[in-house]
Amino acid sequence: MSARVYLDWNATTPPRPEVIVAMGEVMRTAWANPASVHGDGRAARRHLEAARSAVASLFGYDGRDVVLTSGGTEANNLALRSAFSRGKGGVLVTSRAEHPSIVRVAEALASEGLCDVVWLGLEAGGVVRLGELERALGAGNVRLVALQAVNQETGALQPVAEAIALAHLAGAKVHVDAVQAVGRVSLDFVFGADTIAIAAHKARGPKGIGALATKPGVKLHPYVFGGSQERGLRPGTVDPVAAAGLAAALAFAATGPSRYAALAALRDGFEARLATFAERPPALSPPARAPHVTSLLFSGWEGPELVAALDLEGVSVSSGSACSAGTAEPSPVVAALLGARAREAVRVSMGEDTTEADVERALHAFEKVLERGP
Repeated sequence: MSARVYLDWNATTPPRPEVIVAMGEVMRTAWANPASVHGDGRAARRHLEAARSAVASLFGYDGRDVVLTSGGTEANNLALRSAFSRGKGGVLVTSRAEHPSIVRVAEALASEGLCDVVWLGLEAGGVVRLGELERALGAGNVRLVALQAVNQETGALQPVAEAIALAHLAGAKVHVDAVQAVGRVSLDFVFGADTIAIAAHKARGPKGIGALATKPGVKLHPYVFGGSQERGLRPGTVDPVAAAGLAAALAFAATGPSRYAALAALRDGFEARLATFAERPPALSPPARAPHVTSLLFSGWEGPELVAALDLEGVSVSSGSACSAGTAEPSPVVAALLGARAREAVRVSMGEDTTEADVERALHAFEKVLERGP
């Protein structure tokens, strides 16, 4: 039994054993520069192409239209900056529930005069209001709609399929941040998006690699310059070791649907047991959510204080806080939904390796800490 209980899978996931094996093998045997034309380079390059094919197969795209990146943040940046490069102008539609690599890029593009931004309002759990999207599209000049598939704090499933249909009818493109979706939910509701971002480390793979998948014909433009790697869109030597890890992780993620019901049962049981101590208000309760995550409020506690107390008991959870300049601030998503009460929020996220024994140990730690009080 592990000395600790890890319930922070939305922050990162433990690498799968087959991922570790695949990366070790490539590190020993295919470590050459994949841009080299000799046999050693070709051997390394095969792992890049295998990773591209693995990404493409998730979404029904062609592997030739997959750009390997350093992760989801870079992939989101590449998608948004490409849409508004070269003074194209137009409107970007998104929401404050998005990951900072969408929100802050949107703010930067607007401040640079490259686009106007329409921020969609949020329903319970951080779900965007489709009526507002329809109105924004009806006003015209929308170039891109950017939405996440799964919210990182509440697990909300965004109405991506509906958004894609509405946007395409209006002549706009759609970018989907699927970082929190891969391996956690069935992905058919994001099919048809023009660009999709993923990150390996949120799906049992290594940190430092992700991808941007695009539909044929979508034009991307670099915002970092150097060599001609990744069709000139992402210069710098690409790591075949990380690519092998990505491919192995996505092979496992493709088997995910068989595990979703068991994960949801663990999560629901956890919520029920903590009902005496915790509150799950409507604002944190989306109508449809991923099976592995919950955010709860603990009255009288500051989220970071409760996280620290649980850490001392050997349980890893998250307050959804971003530390900046030594100050812990609530997650912008939860703050947008709850206002001042966002500081009471704690996020618990599970994964395939989480057992009933883990949940029982975590519940015991929660009960011990909460009965003691802040």
